[in-house]
Amino acid sequence: MADLTIMGAGIFGLSLAYTCARRGATVRVIEKRAPGAGSSGGLVGALAPHVPENWNDKKAFQFSALQMAGPFWKGVATVSGTDPGYARLGRVQPVAEPGLALAHARADGADDLWQGFATWQVLRAKDAPGLALHAPSGWVIHDTLSARLHPRKASAALVQAIQNLGGTIETGQDAPATGPVIWATGHEGLTDLNRDLGRVVGGGVKGQSVLLALPCPDAPQIFADGLHIVPHIDGTVAIGSTSERDFTDPDSTDAQCDDLLIRARSICPALRDAPEICRWAGVRPRAKSRAPLLGAWPDRAGHYVFNGGFKIGFAMAPALAEVMSDLVLDGRDSIPDGFRLTIP
Repeated sequence: MADLTIMGAGIFGLSLAYTCARRGATVRVIEKRAPGAGSSGGLVGALAPHVPENWNDKKAFQFSALQMAGPFWKGVATVSGTDPGYARLGRVQPVAEPGLALAHARADGADDLWQGFATWQVLRAKDAPGLALHAPSGWVIHDTLSARLHPRKASAALVQAIQNLGGTIETGQDAPATGPVIWATGHEGLTDLNRDLGRVVGGGVKGQSVLLALPCPDAPQIFADGLHIVPHIDGTVAIGSTSERDFTDPDSTDAQCDDLLIRARSICPALRDAPEICRWAGVRPRAKSRAPLLGAWPDRAGHYVFNGGFKIGFAMAPALAEVMSDLVLDGRDSIPDGFRLTIP
């Protein structure tokens, strides 16, 4: 019998299963399709921070999550024997001339708020590390807090680590759950929660992305014109993504991927001749609050909700998994107020 059952093998479910198994729990993960089949099986994997200003509890928690990401993924790699593609290589962003004063002010904020762990610098574009990019003002922001992760390699590494720690991962629609049950079932789980609570707490937002072949595994990621350009460990570069509230086919790609490519190649000339490998589309779980949702499922004894990663799921999952394991294994509620599932 499992000490606990986790429904869903996306980044939230797998991170929680690994964390609980490391604490000695007997873990069972049930996924109706395959691990990483939903939005956790995408291409981008950008772990990017909030800007260092207007600090609050949510930003502080995300900062701590980014701090612990390196040790977490190193542990996953050690236990699994598989590289999840994590590297804290930073991020480069073009900055417009009118925004230079604010960019410099944020550098001062980073000195204070990031506690010496990482830096935020304003540089001449010609002095920025990594791929050359189009910066009309001639200036860029380079932060050293942003990291990247290969989503599919990370999911595979977590699966292997969980199994090496004695956990099981099962697929199928009707597998019965035992012990405490944690629902980490993505946008479909949010739909179930909406129906159960009689109010909207979240839904799904479709995203599309593109993968190109260009070996530059040590280059920082680029964020420009709302796009993430993320070099990965395997000689690929991911470009993403769209955000679509209204859609009919959650898994189809369309002309919006063409637009992503045009914009990315305009920003980063090195991408112009990089061959396309594949395109991806999927639906990400977005809570109405835009923050992850954690806590007991109301009126379902022994059931819990762990959902709503949206665009920050990979960055937040390791830290949030610690919070959820505290709750489920030890009965200790350390959920930050901004992430707590509540009933008005």
